[in-house]
Order: sequence, then structure tokens, then C-alpha cells
Amino acid sequence: MKKFIKLFFLFLVLSIFYGLYSYYGRLDIITGYSSKSTASVMYLAQRTMQSAANEDNNFPPINWADLAVNKESKSATATVAGLKKRTAIYREGLGAVLINDDYDENTPYLIPNRNITENNLPYPYGNLPQKDTIFSNVDYVKLNLSVKKSFDVENVDSLKTRAVLVIYKNQIIAEEYADGFDENSLHLGWSMTKSITATMYGVLEQQGKMDINQTAPIDVWKNDERSKISINNLLQMNSGLEWIEDYNTISDVTKMLFLDTNMTLSQINKPLVGKPNETWNYSSGTSNLLSGILRQQFSTHQEYLDFWYSALIDRIGMNSMVIETDLSGNYVGSSYGWATTRDWAKFGLLYLHNGNWNGEQLFDPEWSKYVATPTNTSNGEYGGHFWLNAGGIYPDVPKDLYSANGYQGQRVFIIPSKDLIVVRLGLASIDFNELLKGVLESIE
Repeated sequence: MKKFIKLFFLFLVLSIFYGLYSYYGRLDIITGYSSKSTASVMYLAQRTMQSAANEDNNFPPINWADLAVNKESKSATATVAGLKKRTAIYREGLGAVLINDDYDENTPYLIPNRNITENNLPYPYGNLPQKDTIFSNVDYVKLNLSVKKSFDVENVDSLKTRAVLVIYKNQIIAEEYADGFDENSLHLGWSMTKSITATMYGVLEQQGKMDINQTAPIDVWKNDERSKISINNLLQMNSGLEWIEDYNTISDVTKMLFLDTNMTLSQINKPLVGKPNETWNYSSGTSNLLSGILRQQFSTHQEYLDFWYSALIDRIGMNSMVIETDLSGNYVGSSYGWATTRDWAKFGLLYLHNGNWNGEQLFDPEWSKYVATPTNTSNGEYGGHFWLNAGGIYPDVPKDLYSANGYQGQRVFIIPSKDLIVVRLGLASIDFNELLKGVLESIE
């Protein structure tokens, strides 16, 4: 019996050591995710540490982390069994960022200048209440039932939907929030931020300052086959560059988001594994490279920081939006845009109206067609940093649908043929075909 007990404890100890060995390399990612997420939730989204722990970080292995917060320094620190301590701090105007041992809190940093003005217009061109509008062709009972199906019922939390908003002909016709959230709550869009990044190129083209058909201005590519990669190829995720986008392992994307101090460089050193315009491969590194290329278009870092807000975000009244930066001050154009549900919907409406915002043309109408045109070898699923339904991934939805998509089921759906925007935000993906089908069937 004693021998059996000794063997059992030996097996237990060996199992623990094997587990630590197997996951040790991932601990930096785990503690980085946990501390960064917590700092953003608490100090940007203005929610509690408990909310971050119970909801945003409550999945393995992220929930292995032990957290401590310092409200005075607006920081969050995570470890796993005392190992791999990582700290994220919040900086007003720039959001939360993971810091390293070289970080000096006394070093000054630039923040974007915001032009947030209130007007006397109803939503979406202002933030005043809309006039009551009843559409005779909308079955509101059916519509609201379809929306509610996306939310958890009877204490089943598998859907994890936080918000659904439906806009028809510029009017909000359905709006629903989970407990603890409302129209003023900020939501992380994850990869919906990619569509914001791409739009900056459309704005620059409209201003006559950008030609996306030019080759990418990357010095280290000039003397090899990568010199043929165009900005268009990057926008269409069709550069042929190597990249692994896997959030469940130590991959290119997780190393970039939770280890790199300058995320615009992550894609640059990757080799070609295909041919430009012939090899589609989804890559967050490409989006951050595009953020870095945008930085090159301005003579100062301040101009780069201001441009995203002055030329687009604040121009259309997405005043709640904050795009977080990396430690080098670059916008994390792949992943870190935050905004309210209604402000995410404004972004969709800008595209629904082909770049025209209340009479002002922010980008050429052809840009909407460009981002909604299928990329070679994407099987009709992807355009210019937007996802498409051209290949029929949603069988009960018009083929002209295109959308900004993000991790864990963030969506801004644009359906031009139906004059419709549908926004869904949450912590897990849902049956989007079912949601969209129900909304569409409620409008004759």
C-alpha cells in the first residue's frame, strides 16, 4: 500500500512538472492576455476587475492567471503560480498596453488630438434620440423575437451575446443589450479594427495622397521577390507572405499581440510562401504592417495619431472609439479598436452610404465596391479587409452582404440591397445565418 501511495505521488509530481513544462512557453501569452484585457476592461471600458475575470478572461488557459490591479497607476499585473509576471498600464487617449522591463513611466508620450463636438442632430448624424418611425413593412414582433434568440435564456450562457443593433433606412428598428451593458458600453471589436485600418487607405486615396496599386514601401523587400508586393495585395491579405494566425498556440499572432513592442514589424521579416495576388492568407500581422505604412505617410508621429480620428472616427461621430497602440505608439490596427454598439453601427452606415456622411464624401464610392470585391483564392469569402458573402457562407442572406468581423463573434454586417446594418457583439460566436435570416424575414 505504501509503495502504491509513493508511486501515486511520484506520478502526480511528474504530471505537474510535465504540465508546467508543456505550458511554460505559453505563460507569457497567458499572463499578457490576462493583464492587457483586464487593464482595458477596467480603465477604458469602465467595468470592474470582477467583470473582466468572470467574463472576458474566464476561459482556459487564460483563467489560470492570478491578477492584481493598482487603481492609482491604472495597471493590471498577472502571473501563473507566481511565474511570468506581465503588467499592462492604461494611458489616457492610447488605451492599455503591455509594458516591458525597459518601460519608464516618466517618459512623455504623444496622444491623439480629438475633435469631439456635440450637434443637435438625431442619431446617426448626431447622438440625439431619433424621431419615432414605424415602418409598415416591418414585423416588429418577429424582429424582436429574432434578436432575442441571440441572447442567453434560462441561465444558459453559451451564446454570450452582449449587444444586437439593427438599423434599417438609417433608423434603429431593434436594439437589445445583455444585463450590465447599454448603449454607452464600450466593446472590443478585435479584428473589426482591421476594417477601420483599411478605410484609412480609402480616405487617403480620396485625398489624392495614396495609390494602393503601388508597391509596398518596405526597404528590406526591395532586393528580393517581396518587392512585387503591392499595398493592394496587403489590403486583400493576398501577399503570399508566411503567417500563422492561431489563437490557441504560440503562433505569429499571439507572439505579436502579447510579446512585441512594435507590432508593425512582425510581418516584414516573413518570407514568401506563395505568390503575390495568388495566395490568400488571413494575417493580423499584415494589418499592423499597414498601420506602419500609414505612419510613413506623415512627417510626424503626432500627425499619424491625429489622422485616424480627424479624417474618419471623429468625422462621423464615433466619439466613443479608442484604438489602442503598441508600446512603440503604433495603432494596433489588427485588433484593438473599442467603441459603443451605436458607434460601430455608424461605421457600417458609412459604407452603406458609399463613403458619404451627411453630405460629405470621406472616400470614393468605388472604395465600397473595392472592399466588397472577392480576393483571388479566397473562395468569395474575403475582400479588402472585409469579409464577404459572395461565396454564400450565409445561405439565407443576400450575396452582396459584407462585414467587419472580429474574434469571439464581433460583427458589423452591411447589406446594401436591403438598406440594412446589423451589429452583434459578445464573447462567443453564434449562428449568424439564423440571426440575419430572422431579421430579413421580418422586413417585407
